Amino acid sequence: MHTTTLNKFGDLEEGDSFRTPGITITDSQILAFAGLTGDFMPHHTDEQFAKNLGFRGRLAHGLLVQSLVDGLKNRSMVHFDVVAALNWEAWRFSGPVYAGDRIDAQITIAGKRLTKSGTKGIVTLDIKVMNQHGEVVQEGRNQLMIAA
Repeated sequence: MHTTTLNKFGDLEEGDSFRTPGITITDSQILAFAGLTGDFMPHHTDEQFAKNLGFRGRLAHGLLVQSLVDGLKNRSMVHFDVVAALNWEAWRFSGPVYAGDRIDAQITIAGKRLTKSGTKGIVTLDIKVMNQHGEVVQEGRNQLMIAA
């Protein structure tokens, strides 16, 4: 991995990898996300309901965690010169995330190609989201269009 910030398509190499900063999930984030999205499933809003299902407490919404990871990606040491975010694919929610958990992500450049115009590139990122115990709680791919 380069030791300097990567910005343009030509700066990136397949296999480059970096770790994002971390963030601790809070109760207020979970409740705010429920209010913002209208997703008031009791798994996220009712502590006892979640415990009755065998969880240790209320669960963070999977999409909340994915959104926070997108923000962590954008706040990391690697800053992409993004033209557009294209998609998230093959995204898996593989473990619970609770208030108090700290997450971060390992991001690897899985692929890159120039667009037909040659002025932009498509970069595919493999992303593994881990909790404070090193357990993968989400993973998948994100594609970005960046300046060439």
